[in-house]
Amino acid sequence: MHVPDGFINAPVSAVTGVVAAGAVAVSLKGARRELDERTAPLAGLVAAFIFAVQMLNFPVAAGTSGHLLGGALAAILVGPYTGVLCISVVLLMQGILFADGGLTALGVNILDMGVVTVVVAYALFRGLLGVLPRTRRSVTAASFVAALVSVPAAACAFTLLYWIGGTTDIPIGKVFTAMGGVHVLIGIGEALITALTVGAVVAVRPDLVHGARDLAAPLKLRVDGELIDAPAPAAAPGPAPAAHRPTRGLWITGLVTALVLAGFVSFYASANPDGLEKVAADKGIDQEVKDHAAKDSPLADYGVKDVSNARLSGGLAGIIGVGATLVAGSGAFYVVSRRRRAKDDAAAGHRTDENV
Repeated sequence: MHVPDGFINAPVSAVTGVVAAGAVAVSLKGARRELDERTAPLAGLVAAFIFAVQMLNFPVAAGTSGHLLGGALAAILVGPYTGVLCISVVLLMQGILFADGGLTALGVNILDMGVVTVVVAYALFRGLLGVLPRTRRSVTAASFVAALVSVPAAACAFTLLYWIGGTTDIPIGKVFTAMGGVHVLIGIGEALITALTVGAVVAVRPDLVHGARDLAAPLKLRVDGELIDAPAPAAAPGPAPAAHRPTRGLWITGLVTALVLAGFVSFYASANPDGLEKVAADKGIDQEVKDHAAKDSPLADYGVKDVSNARLSGGLAGIIGVGATLVAGSGAFYVVSRRRRAKDDAAAGHRTDENV
């Protein structure tokens, strides 16, 4: 659902750019509460994994394909604020390096594919966990539903933006019907990918899944007719608690998976246009589309310039994209986590001074 330059007029694109920048700024502040030095590299890995899976277009219907948007997956794995940042990093890398998604439409894409999907998915996910049993299966089931709903929600958001600032005169009812119909189908694929990924991680490391961290409810004791939290048991000798277990194994597994998906499996992805591209071509939304500012990039269209072998060219481009997204995301999240630690250290020092 990458919106190219020319679908939305300049004034609305500018306004959405400001709104998206504000959302990123709020997310940078909020991510300090979600990230630490242990989870920051994992957030970078989530961004790289989403980049890789977005290369795997899957067929849906009538010559149309779909791909992961990733907002639900990112929000559930690393938190909603960090999730917005993950999708923003992915979209920035795709726009600059691969000419995918317009640069003047970057705000539209961040707002649509990042903010809307994260907010809708995470709100629904938390709501479902509030009524479902507190189990790992509930986390997986809630992930499925949240991801499923987030995709047509993003399609509706695009339709609204097109209604306000579309560059072609197309009846909005036709756009809404076409976008909603195809993206419900794409949402099923999104839901399956999200649920499988969240289920796999929560099965081995639930402590690293942001949405599953409160699964273990504290033990309650009834005292004089009132329920109170039971005292924490004394630490027993043995393996380190899950919160202190190393994350290297999961990180390496995730990175290898992302590289294989982007470098090899992506060659077998559907070549059909995605939902937005198909609707745009059928309804005439693309009449005013502009050439991408990065169309001459050596990685444009997910291929390496001057490499004639299509499989090798696409595979190298995918691997480069995963690496670039991993470095950019991990670096940004590390800086955010360091600022949190600096703030915590300053607060601890202030409390010490008060106690002296």
